[in-house]
Amino acid sequence: MIDANQIPHHAQIIGADGIPVGNVDRVEGERIKLTKKSSGEGSHEGHHHYVPLALVAYVEGDTVRLSSNGSVAVSFEEEESGEPAH
Repeated sequence: MIDANQIPHHAQIIGADGIPVGNVDRVEGERIKLTKKSSGEGSHEGHHHYVPLALVAYVEGDTVRLSSNGSVAVSFEEEESGEPAH
């Protein structure tokens, strides 16, 4: 697994397919907390979501690259309560 200290604040998170997932707010435990601005749409807009740290393939500058496609990573996102996003 990637060292969480390598993940810079406000880095862009990109899926393996090149699809943007969001921007890093910070790392909390084994999850990356996304900024509210980049977290979801519709009923999921305006609050933080999380992506598991285990999905990070590598960090390149200010970009976090995931080992899964962006759409898959979004399905793993969790809301603030720790519940999976619907």
